[in-house]
Amino acid sequence: MGAIITLGILGILVLYLGLYKAKNALLPTTIIGLLVALGFSLSLWNTDATTRYHGMVLFDRYAIAFSALLIVVTILILLLSKEYFRSISDNIAEYYCLLVFSLMGALLVAAYHNFAMLFVGIEIMSVALYILVGIRKSDFASNEAALKYFLMGAFSTGFLLFGITLIYGAAGTFDLSGLREYVLSSTTLSPLFYAGILLMLCGLCFKVGAAPFHFWTPDVYDGAPILVTTFMSTVVKVASFVGFFRLFSMVMVPVSEFWTPVLLIITIITLSIGNITALLQVSFKRMMAYSSISHAGYMLFAIVSIGPSSASSIFMYAVAYSFASIIAFAALILVKRKTGSDQFESFNGLAKREPMLAIVLTIAMLSLAGVPLTAGFIGKFMMFNNVMGNYNIMLLVIAVINAAIAVYYYLHVVVNMYFKTGEEQNPDRIAVSNSYTIVLGLAAVLTIVFGVYPDIIISLI
Repeated sequence: MGAIITLGILGILVLYLGLYKAKNALLPTTIIGLLVALGFSLSLWNTDATTRYHGMVLFDRYAIAFSALLIVVTILILLLSKEYFRSISDNIAEYYCLLVFSLMGALLVAAYHNFAMLFVGIEIMSVALYILVGIRKSDFASNEAALKYFLMGAFSTGFLLFGITLIYGAAGTFDLSGLREYVLSSTTLSPLFYAGILLMLCGLCFKVGAAPFHFWTPDVYDGAPILVTTFMSTVVKVASFVGFFRLFSMVMVPVSEFWTPVLLIITIITLSIGNITALLQVSFKRMMAYSSISHAGYMLFAIVSIGPSSASSIFMYAVAYSFASIIAFAALILVKRKTGSDQFESFNGLAKREPMLAIVLTIAMLSLAGVPLTAGFIGKFMMFNNVMGNYNIMLLVIAVINAAIAVYYYLHVVVNMYFKTGEEQNPDRIAVSNSYTIVLGLAAVLTIVFGVYPDIIISLI
């Protein structure tokens, strides 16, 4: 809980720094605060996994590992923020404050053991993002994205709350342990409980961007500032999956024959819509938005086929996807700053002008495509292995076909960088700051290291 309290204090401190015009202190203070929160999280690693604060939160290795990942990813995103935020606004304290509070909500979602905490965590995480998505007040696309995100977020929260209400009406408790005892001890479950499962399933699928509840994702990701999109596609998506998996693995396994067919259909639709639509895009940013939908489908494998290795599988996939996404969006920021466009043609000839940036972006694309020797390959392999263990052959075949489609549109970027000629009016090299060099280099190295030595990650959970 020390990490969550630290983030709350840090958010208020950042606001005061902005109030007193201490702009140069914003980024260092935020990074230091996040490192302190990371230390608090890791200090619980060897302690007993017991519920705290009257059963509201559970700091087991699952929660601690994901909390650490979310904090590290946020630190990397903030390292990219210095020049980016200053280029779009004079008041940047609000950006840091809202990102910190959204991260605080994500940590609550990762460690919840009571539906009250799940709701509070999701709302803290989401409300901050409603503001961040539309923070460019003069940008029509940003305003439209914020409105869509707010409306769809409120809609999904309604589903989630209605589902919680029905489950509480059936079981008489918000506590996950109490719910598990109710499921195991009851010979006949109340119809309210089954209706609550379906409604919560709908609400959580909205949060992770799974089809057919995905329709807000492309426009919101495209309209938001690129760094906010990076945060949403990594921290927010991973945290939502952590909460999703915790509920279904702890409580819903005994009634899996009821919800598994529904989730299986959702997974197939998510994979197909995400990959096929990404294939048709001409914008790199929209391609990443649609591909994030397909990655939600792969991460749903861990829930469709819950087993002993599901937790480590979803953690491995989350690590691989987060680092590769950070590289991709950081490269997009640099290229768009130079060319003014996020189309695939903006990457033409990048390998000739910026060979190291092209290599790093190639590593990210290969990892997202699931090519061997990258962390993305290990993540996909573990997900496929879960499905094979439960003999979901149809899902496996559909997933392989979709993986082949994904290779095509990810390699589209690589082909443009290495085999197409860039615009003559932009022959100069792209200015890459030290912070971008550190983030890109670190993320690329970790992507390769975790792909070659996956036990480093797998053994944590």
